[in-house]
Amino acid sequence: MKVRATIICEQDRHILLVRKRRCRWTLPGGKIEPGETIAGAAMRELYEETGLEVDDMLYLMEWETTSTRHHVYEASVVNLAAARPQNEIFDCIWHPLDAVHNLKTSDATLRIVKAFQRRL
Repeated sequence: MKVRATIICEQDRHILLVRKRRCRWTLPGGKIEPGETIAGAAMRELYEETGLEVDDMLYLMEWETTSTRHHVYEASVVNLAAARPQNEIFDCIWHPLDAVHNLKTSDATLRIVKAFQRRL
């Protein structure tokens, strides 16, 4: 089973989503490198994918699919307006939370976002 650090950045009822070329929209995140903490991986992945720097993080939940265990963090970032696609990321958007279901996303992304919305 893959283990993934997954990050939610929310601002004014909008959520940050990323996508690789010709792929579905997802929450930022990725695999944990050897010797890295899950929180450290979350911060690194967010920066590598969007250029955003984490000010603070809160562990929200663990979400498991048949192939992946997501460790989900909510990140407070210092430079929200600086979000830009970087490295393998083709595009990133701030999308209304209540309209994520209208995008082409993975089932895991949609379920994590819905669980996050219930928390608000």
